[in-house]
Amino acid sequence: MINLSNLTPAPGSKKKIKRVGRGNASGRGGTSGRGHKGQKARSGASVPGWFEGGQMPIYRRLPKRGFKNPFRREYAVINIKDLADFEAGSVVDLAALKLKGKIRSSDMSVKLLAQGDIAVALTVRLDKASQSALDKIVKAGGSFEVI
Repeated sequence: MINLSNLTPAPGSKKKIKRVGRGNASGRGGTSGRGHKGQKARSGASVPGWFEGGQMPIYRRLPKRGFKNPFRREYAVINIKDLADFEAGSVVDLAALKLKGKIRSSDMSVKLLAQGDIAVALTVRLDKASQSALDKIVKAGGSFEVI
């Protein structure tokens, strides 16, 4: 019967620690497994993973191309056909789109595009819309407001 007095770890799960610097007879005396001299033989030495020993690093060897605009704004895209779920006269804004599962987060900037058709009049409050999407909303009797 197993109880607290005769519990033992599984065979092979326990391993003796590597004791370095305990004399040459131990097999890890002298340099204690660090080799002879060099940066990694010194105390407190740590070399970052990207360091290439003074060789010209790869991020400097490779050519850089293009331009990354730090002020770029990414827009989630919603089409007119995605607004078909809304009832006539309702307000379509970020919270409503999030509630219907059309966007992931209500913190996003959203642009409305014109793919599809709309038959109900809606008040749409979003960040941006294409001209053809605006035309379709107005034609259906709705309105668009920029937030």
